[in-house]
Amino acid sequence: MNQPLTPLPMVQRRPETPSQTGGPYVHIGLAPQQAGFDIFENNFGNVLVTDDTRGERITLEGRVFDGSGTAVRDVLIEIWQANADGKYAHPGDTQDKDVDPSFRGWGRTGGDFDTGVYTFETIKPGAVPGNNGRTQAPHVLMVLFARGINVGLHTRLYFDDETDANAADPLLSSIEWEVRRDTLIAKRSERNGKPVYTLDIRLQDTPDGGRETVFLDI
Repeated sequence: MNQPLTPLPMVQRRPETPSQTGGPYVHIGLAPQQAGFDIFENNFGNVLVTDDTRGERITLEGRVFDGSGTAVRDVLIEIWQANADGKYAHPGDTQDKDVDPSFRGWGRTGGDFDTGVYTFETIKPGAVPGNNGRTQAPHVLMVLFARGINVGLHTRLYFDDETDANAADPLLSSIEWEVRRDTLIAKRSERNGKPVYTLDIRLQDTPDGGRETVFLDI
C-alpha cells in the first residue's frame, strides 16, 4: 500500500523590494556642500576655472523641467568638456595638443533649492574631432540624476553663436526632426559684461509648448 507523501514545509515568500532611484540623498553623497554638509576634504563643484585657465570665461545656466512644467529642484548635473583648444584632459584624447593643467574639464552641481537654476563657471570649449574625420562643434556633455530617473540622462549643450559649426556637427545633423535640434542649443546673453549661455532641459514635453530635450543612448 502506498504511503501518503509527506508535505513539503511551507516556504515563506517575501515580496521584491522596489528599485531605488537617485535621491533623495543624492546631494548629500555627491554635492554635500550644496546640501549644507562639510564632510569631504576635496569637493567637486560648479567652478571649473582658475585664474590660469586659458579661454573665454562663460557661465552656463538653466533649469530642468518635468512633464508638468515644474522646475526639478533636486536635480544633480555633471558636465564634461574639452579645453579652449579642443582637447580633453583624458588619456583617451591622443590629439597633438597641449592639455591645460589648470582646467580639469569636469564639474558637478545641483539645481538651486529655491529656484531650480543650475550654474557652471567654465570656459567655452574648442571644436573636437568626431568619427569619420568630421569635426564636432564646440559642446558640453551633460548627465542628469534625480528622483524618478533610474539611469542618468545624457545630453549635450551647444552654443547658438556657432551657427556654421552646429550645422556641420555630425550628432546635431543626425537628429531627424530639425526642430528638436534646438533643444540642445544654449542661447547667449550678456550679464555684467560676461557671456551667459542658457539652456533649459525638459524631461518631457511641457504644457507651455516646450519640447522634450534630446537625450543620448550612451
